[in-house]
Amino acid sequence: MRTLYLLLLLLAAMLTAVTFLNWEVFVTPTELSLGFASVSLPLGLLLLSLLVLLTVIFLVHAVYLQGTVLLDTRRHTKELQTHRELADKAEASRFTALREFIAAELATQAARQTEAQQALLARIAELEQATQTLTEQTGNSLAASIGELEDRLERGLPAPER
Repeated sequence: MRTLYLLLLLLAAMLTAVTFLNWEVFVTPTELSLGFASVSLPLGLLLLSLLVLLTVIFLVHAVYLQGTVLLDTRRHTKELQTHRELADKAEASRFTALREFIAAELATQAARQTEAQQALLARIAELEQATQTLTEQTGNSLAASIGELEDRLERGLPAPER
């Protein structure tokens, strides 16, 4: 981009030098036909004026385009910032919702675990009670059988057949 500006500046300097060196030729009047009339004007000065006019129009147009691009860029930047803020807020709300969901699920899991632990402890206590009852019954049954055998031995009765 700098080389383009440098080239344009060099061309303008060359045009200025040629104009000053040939000023007399530029201001010499010449008969010009406009199609419907003829006028006597300096052709070089007319062409130089048209070149300057076109250059000014080009520069104004370039400045206008640059200004509209800058305004559009600012507008797009503001819109992008607004959308970015909306996305950040949406993401934050999603994180908050996720955090709440995880907390609720952890609380549910903890309640389920507590219920399962209580049910397991109740079942263990029930099985212990059943084992203790069975052990007592077995002990009583064994004691009764031993007592019966002792009684038979003392009386001298034969053992029952199985």
